Amino acid sequence: MANTLTHRRAMPARRAGLVRLISTAFAAWRQRRALEGLDAHARRDLGLSESDIHIESARPIWDVPQNWRL
Repeated sequence: MANTLTHRRAMPARRAGLVRLISTAFAAWRQRRALEGLDAHARRDLGLSESDIHIESARPIWDVPQNWRL
């Protein structure tokens, strides 16, 4: 009975960094796809032009704001 609890080992720091990098890149990709899907009213409400949205959605997934790289 005492051995019923499972022990989870901590993820090695190198793997944790890779997982965080992939997670951040995927979040950027999802947000940029969502930005492209906004209708004209939502775009105007945010103060974004078609060219602003095109420029942002064309950025590579690893190009994220500095504060995301913590």
